[in-house]
Amino acid sequence: MTTRILLLLAACLALSSSPASAQGRFANVKIESSHVAGSVHMLVGAGGNIGVSVGDDGMAIVDTQFAPLAGKIEKALQGLGKGGLRYVLNTHWHGDHTGGNAHFGKAADVIAQANVRKRLADAQKPSASLPVFTFETDASLHFNGEEIKLTHLGPGHTDGDSVIWFTKSKVVHMGDHFFVDRFPYIDLGSGGSVAGYLTNIETLVSSIPDDYKIIPGHGPLADKRDLERFHAMLKETIGIVRKGIGEGKTVNQLKAAGMPEKYQSWGSGFINTDRWIDIVYGGLASN
Repeated sequence: MTTRILLLLAACLALSSSPASAQGRFANVKIESSHVAGSVHMLVGAGGNIGVSVGDDGMAIVDTQFAPLAGKIEKALQGLGKGGLRYVLNTHWHGDHTGGNAHFGKAADVIAQANVRKRLADAQKPSASLPVFTFETDASLHFNGEEIKLTHLGPGHTDGDSVIWFTKSKVVHMGDHFFVDRFPYIDLGSGGSVAGYLTNIETLVSSIPDDYKIIPGHGPLADKRDLERFHAMLKETIGIVRKGIGEGKTVNQLKAAGMPEKYQSWGSGFINTDRWIDIVYGGLASN
């Protein structure tokens, strides 16, 4: 249910007609903080999970949730340490992950994959929202005693996703490449790719060490076993749709057949089973 609520909030905000209604919608949201490992903390509110590096160099955050929550997020950050915010790292461009950029970008440098800047600029977001440092495939930030790596694996959730590695703390923030025990959203309209998403997850399953903790885009703090379960679901369900397309089945026939019973709960979020089949079918049939 948590994932459903968060993603519904994202959709509602995108359709919001006034700042006042947006503020009201988020009035009761609480920002909860927890220590993950090493210098890394995690903030949960509404929208994508926020990762926070805290240390002698100050703070760096991964994603900024929705704009109306910026004040609450700022208060939560103040409770983590005395150092100021120096960097904002975006996992991708969606508003439930970048809405607070305009607020935090006034004082901190925003860093993201090059397509994030392009899409935010095309959406006419405020200049403070836009990344001032961009990269194509890899970048590193040496901060708070560790190398923080940003890796773009190619189109997956969108065409500008980054996976953030906190190498000494042994934490990885996967953004919306990972929804815990739920079908994911793949934004085909933003350059996302069903085949690419699966390939990226396969790469990450093989490259993330067993002792790392994983911050997902949505859902509770996870570990390698949770990611392996997610990968197994992707491989099986995408395989079912791919096989159906090869047999000439329509999307409606595939939706009528559904997915294996063991994945019933995976469709209880915003992306239900029918919508997941629509996304996979659309992504595979267009290739």
